[in-house]
Order: sequence, then C-alpha cells, then structure tokens
Amino acid sequence: MNKNFKIIKKLIKKNYSIATAESCTGGLVGATITAVNGSSKIYKLGLITYSNLSKLKQLKVPSTIIKKYGAVSEQCCKSMLNGLSKISKTKINISITGIAGPSGGTKKKPIGTVYIGIKFNKKTYIFKNLFFPKRREIIRKKTIKKTFDLLNRIIFHNNIN
Repeated sequence: MNKNFKIIKKLIKKNYSIATAESCTGGLVGATITAVNGSSKIYKLGLITYSNLSKLKQLKVPSTIIKKYGAVSEQCCKSMLNGLSKISKTKINISITGIAGPSGGTKKKPIGTVYIGIKFNKKTYIFKNLFFPKRREIIRKKTIKKTFDLLNRIIFHNNIN
C-alpha cells in the first residue's frame, strides 16, 4: 500500500471533505484521490484550471493578479485556493499552479517552479517548490508526492516545517 493511499484512507476515516483546483498537474491529484475505494465520500470537487481564462472564470482569480504576478505565483495560488474554498465549501482545499515544461520557464520562474496551496480549518498554506530534473512527467509526479506529503503533515501531524 503506497503512502498516498494511506493518507487518502485516513482522510476518508476522518470524513474530511476535499476539493482541488489543478493547473500544471492536470487533474492528477484528483485522479490519485479517486483511485482509492470510498473516496467519493470525501472528494467533492475537482477543477482543472489549466488556462488563465479558467482561473479567472471558474475561481474568480482577479486579472490584476495574473497581470502583475503571473499565473505561476504565490498570489495566484492563494487566489485559486480562496476561489475554490468559496465554491466547494469543503474542509480541505488544494490548489496547484506551476511550470512543468518542457517550455514556459524564465530566469525568474524556471521550469519546475510549482506552487502548492492547502487550506485546512480556515488556515492557508502556500508552498513554493523547484523540482528537478526539468522533465514534465517527473515534475508532475514530484508535485503529487509533495502535495500528499504536505497534506499529511498539515492535517495529521500539525507539522509544516
């Protein structure tokens, strides 16, 4: 039994409702959750907000945030999280935005830059990550692993250091 499976089973046992808004992972967090039997009891909403337009329309991310900071930014990740929280009304909300490559990176935001946001018990956490090697599938897999590690630490161990 893998670690993600165990975390999801613990969420089901606690009956903690969860929703996701994913960009660069394209629904992989949701797919990981729904691969576990019984997850329909807790997984309430999964949005793939890959385009800027979907972030604006679905999650109500202000266009000023995207213009000023970009879609891959702490500010956008937090705004995605807040928008998702309003729509979903779940105990746990997760937002992810990043650059998985093979193109799209800059000096300031290289390929592998990924922001993961988690909102739990009205507390918001945003984590900036830089994943290597700079290969799309590896970045996406590392993002999923990191998301579930963070979720486990925040919810079950109250430890985010």
